[in-house]
Amino acid sequence: MPIVGGLDIHRKQITFDYLDTETGQVRRGQISPADRAHLRAWLARFAGRQDVAFALEGCAGWRYVAEELAAAGVTAHLAEPADTAFARGRKRHAKTDKTDARHLRMLLAEDRVPECWIPPARILECRALLELYNDLRRERTAWAQRIHAVLFHQGAPPLGEGVLRTEQGVAGLRAAAAAHLSPVGQLQVATALEVIDALEARLHAVRHQLLDAARHLAGAKVLAARLYGVGPVTALAITCWLGGAGRFSSSRQAVRFAGLDITVSSSDRKGPPGKLSRQGPPVLRWAVYEAGKAHARTSAPDHGYYVAVKDRKNSKRACLSEARKILRQAHHILAELGDDALAAA
Repeated sequence: MPIVGGLDIHRKQITFDYLDTETGQVRRGQISPADRAHLRAWLARFAGRQDVAFALEGCAGWRYVAEELAAAGVTAHLAEPADTAFARGRKRHAKTDKTDARHLRMLLAEDRVPECWIPPARILECRALLELYNDLRRERTAWAQRIHAVLFHQGAPPLGEGVLRTEQGVAGLRAAAAAHLSPVGQLQVATALEVIDALEARLHAVRHQLLDAARHLAGAKVLAARLYGVGPVTALAITCWLGGAGRFSSSRQAVRFAGLDITVSSSDRKGPPGKLSRQGPPVLRWAVYEAGKAHARTSAPDHGYYVAVKDRKNSKRACLSEARKILRQAHHILAELGDDALAAA
């Protein structure tokens, strides 16, 4: 590549460092503010050239930068942040935006960029929708927990499990709040119920969009049909994060990518060994864990293994074991499909 460079992305500016390998000239500077319009204007200097490549880290903001690079005919190389930092080695000087951009440029020039996969726009949209759904779901759970906390704090009788899932249960909650809580406590419960109603309405709408996306993605349809406990939403999440030809060389790498592998003792790690790494996409971890719970049913084909792990350890460990098995099976299915997994069904 006659022109190779690195882009260090921040909310206020993008620091660039690129080298023209034919002339040996190096240019450095900043694009400010960091938005599409200013980046597009800066990229106009490379108009008509097909020999330009830039590396950027897969941190917040990489999506629009990669899209603008592609639109300008510039090759984008997405670098994995942790592996990029490891390639820097021991720090001898203070880390700055300029040194980060130069480091990315040098890695690209030496063909040592630890590259990440850049998904198609359709897959990026599905990922964003899945993340929105997970955020809404977690927020609803948090508000439900606030209701239980208020009741306990003011000495009200405990509620049964699933009381917020039925109209009768919600009516009973309102009656209990009126009878046992202070005026402000009643306001807290009423506010929480209003927020939960709004969240559930949005959850319903987003879930409908997810089901429609899963019906029109080949890999999601195949996974939902072949894997027990994997529904349309879980199949969509697995396909969006694991699909694509040559993504992982083994099923073990897929499990590690999801953050479901077990950590080991290491001199550069402060946390204790024997815990989940949790370094992958949280949505993917949640989805496959929920799918693993399905094997608690007696009708599940792998129920015997689930019971054996549960008796030896506990139900959570059994669900995690099933989740890993689902990921391994899904990896092999998606590897067979290759890029066809991301095709429209």
